[in-house]
Amino acid sequence: MLLIALVTLVLVSLTHTQLLNDTRKYCFSRHKTGSSFAFSGLFYHLYQEKKKEIVKLKEIPKFQPDHHLLRILKASPQHRLQYVAVEGVVQPDGEPLASQFVPKCFGVVQKVIVQEDWKVWNNITQRWSNKTMDRKVNSNTVPFSLASLGAYYTDILVKVQSPLDSSEDFLELVHQQRKRAQTGLVDAVLQGVSGEKPVSQDVREEMLRVGTSLTAFGEVVLEYGDGVRIQPPRDGRTYVLSVGDHRSFIERHESTAGWWRALSAFCGITGSAVLAGMIYDGSKGRGGKRN
Repeated sequence: MLLIALVTLVLVSLTHTQLLNDTRKYCFSRHKTGSSFAFSGLFYHLYQEKKKEIVKLKEIPKFQPDHHLLRILKASPQHRLQYVAVEGVVQPDGEPLASQFVPKCFGVVQKVIVQEDWKVWNNITQRWSNKTMDRKVNSNTVPFSLASLGAYYTDILVKVQSPLDSSEDFLELVHQQRKRAQTGLVDAVLQGVSGEKPVSQDVREEMLRVGTSLTAFGEVVLEYGDGVRIQPPRDGRTYVLSVGDHRSFIERHESTAGWWRALSAFCGITGSAVLAGMIYDGSKGRGGKRN
C-alpha cells in the first residue's frame, strides 16, 4: 500500500509540474504573440506617417541659385517664397574658418567640443561611477552662401542666414582626440579624499567645410540689388540645413520608411508564426486527449 501511495504521489507531482510548464509556455506564447502584433502595428503606423512626410517633402518647390530662382522671386508677392528647398555648394562670403587641428581644412561653421570624463565614488554602492564634467562647446561662424551645383562661375548666390538655428545636424567630424588623465602620487591622495578622479579628456572638432553640397529648406527673400537669402521661416515651419543634394535628402527619408516597413513585416510574421504554433500545439493536445 505504501508503494502504491508513493507511486501515486510521484505521478500527481509530475502531472502538476507538466501542467505548470504548459501553462507558463502558453502564457509566454500569448505574451510574445501580442507583443509582436503590437510592435507590428506601431512600426506600420510609423511607416505610414513617414510616407505622408515624404509626399509633403516632394511637394516642396526645389531651386538652385540661378537666374530662374531670381525671376521667380521678382514675380512673387513681396518678393519672397515662404517655404522652398535650395540646393548648392557652400562658399564663404569672405575669409573662411581654419581648422584648429587639421591642416588645410577650411569651413564656414565650426564647433569645438571639449568634454572631461571623471569617476565619482558612490558611498552607497561602494563603487566608482562615470560622470561627464566641464563640457565646453565653442561655436564659430562666418557669412556664407550657396552657389549653383556644378557651375564654374555664377553671379547668383543665396546667402544662408542663422545656420545654427537648423533643426538638423549638418556638421562633419574632422578631428577627434582622447587624452588619458595623468595623475601623480599627490593627485591620487587628493582623489581619495575628494572621491573624484579624472579619467580622460575628449576633444572633437566639427565643421561645415567649404565646397560641401548642402540643401536648405526655409524662406527665400529677395534683397536690395538682386541679392537672395534663405532664412528660418516666419510661419513656424522647420528650418533645415542638410548635407547633400535634394535627391539624397529624399532618399534618406525613403530609407527610413523602408526600415519601418521591414520591421512591421518582421514582427507580423513572427507573431503569426507563434500564433500558428499555439494553434498546432492546442490541436495536438486535444487530439491526444481523444486518443
